Amino acid sequence: MNRYDEIIQWMFNQIPMYQRTGKAAYKADLETTLKLDQYFNHPHKKYKTIHVAGTNGKGSVSHALASVLQTAGYKTGLYTSPHLKDYRERIRINGEMIDKDYVVGFVEKHQAFFEEIQPSFFEMSVALAFQYFADKNIDVAIMEVGMGGRLDSTNIIMPEVSVITNIGLDHTAFLGTELSAIAKEKAGVIKNNVPVVVGESQVETQPVFVQRAKEIGTEIFFADKFYKLEDQQTGDLLKKRFKVGEPGKGEFLFEIKTDLLGFYQRKNLATVLKTIDVLREKDFDLKQEHVLKGLSKVKKNTSFSGRWQVLGEKPLVLCDTAHNREGISINMEQISKMNFDKVHFVLGFVNDKSLDQILTLLPKNAEYYFTKADIPRALDEHELEKQALSKGLHGKSFGTVKEAFQQARKAAGQKDLIYVGGSTFVVSEII
Repeated sequence: MNRYDEIIQWMFNQIPMYQRTGKAAYKADLETTLKLDQYFNHPHKKYKTIHVAGTNGKGSVSHALASVLQTAGYKTGLYTSPHLKDYRERIRINGEMIDKDYVVGFVEKHQAFFEEIQPSFFEMSVALAFQYFADKNIDVAIMEVGMGGRLDSTNIIMPEVSVITNIGLDHTAFLGTELSAIAKEKAGVIKNNVPVVVGESQVETQPVFVQRAKEIGTEIFFADKFYKLEDQQTGDLLKKRFKVGEPGKGEFLFEIKTDLLGFYQRKNLATVLKTIDVLREKDFDLKQEHVLKGLSKVKKNTSFSGRWQVLGEKPLVLCDTAHNREGISINMEQISKMNFDKVHFVLGFVNDKSLDQILTLLPKNAEYYFTKADIPRALDEHELEKQALSKGLHGKSFGTVKEAFQQARKAAGQKDLIYVGGSTFVVSEII
């Protein structure tokens, strides 16, 4: 094991990571984050920032904005979570992952302080991102919220714009079981005199955001009131086209060709377009050519992966990290409009996920391969099979993702579809 691997292992072992262990890693305050920020002398104040929160779509919106800004010539930092294969995916500049040597040096230099104040895995990662971006003299950083917003470690920044993609039922043990309660936590990223773009004007959540913006005195924009995107079928597995118009008007303004392939991207791209409008008001030089070119190469420019990603053809193999009701519902809608002989689902979930509503979204005339990712938080594959059977879903359970995927590949015909998902960690073991 080299030194980088040792450092990453120390981070995983000594300081909890929520995505792997769940509730034990959650901290319901910013006390440690503020201690870290003071210790490092507020590095996030040395560059402009954009803050992205929401239930679904945070990653897509963050990467799309980064691609546009990079295309326009801005040296762009991007902080996202979780990672799929390599920890360094979380921290990028113009698409390039943070150097291994920098990660090692950062932890070694400050390890004594970390052991003294015991930050969470996420708190330390955010501090690393802030410092790395400052040391590399970036122009702007896009900071994706990990969970919630109000108490998230990223929420000490004063951004140019705050973005809230949408609200759905996820992390209910921490954020609440009602959409309005979750919206209140997400609304914690809204700050005085910082405009906020909300992706969707949902009935249950819109009043929460409007009231919060009014209380602290800032402009609020709901992206779906400014832009509507219509999906254009192209037959191209690696590109998607959307016509862009204004709600309530018949004509379209322009067309976007993008490598973001999911149906759900129409909502995310509307959010991106309105955020770009706000950034232009903030004197960012973002020409239409930058927008169109940047959105056409999001995956290439930022190495974005795991979202409606094509892994193979004949049979068609798709993976997606959607893991809650809203995300999976849209994916099932897209699958229902595709042409294939049979669909095979390789599925695994985490053990703190409420599956009742998710499992009812899945088609009963499909073949299922129930499995679990190699993390402590994974739901036992036999328990998943039991719950799925109670919803009329039939299949077999497999102890590893690799075994489940191999069996699906073996069973699928050339005109079939294999969908891999349910958990970020299931996807990470396949791509």
